[in-house]
Amino acid sequence: MSEAKEESAVSAMMRRLWKRVRTARELSGDRGMSTAEYAIGTLAAVALAAVLYKVVNSGPVGEQLQQLVERALRGPF
Repeated sequence: MSEAKEESAVSAMMRRLWKRVRTARELSGDRGMSTAEYAIGTLAAVALAAVLYKVVNSGPVGEQLQQLVERALRGPF
């Protein structure tokens, strides 16, 4: 196959693929999250991370995690 024919075939394949992607987007009806949704999602993720940080760094939980890691490191390989 010549280089020109090969480029033409790849170009045609890419056009068909792009048409399928556009059609799928149009049929889905969902254009993705808006900026406000991203902001709320990010805020929720940060809040969850803060809560988990507090829990993991609390006294009893920290001690249990440390014991768990020490037990795992002492185990047979």
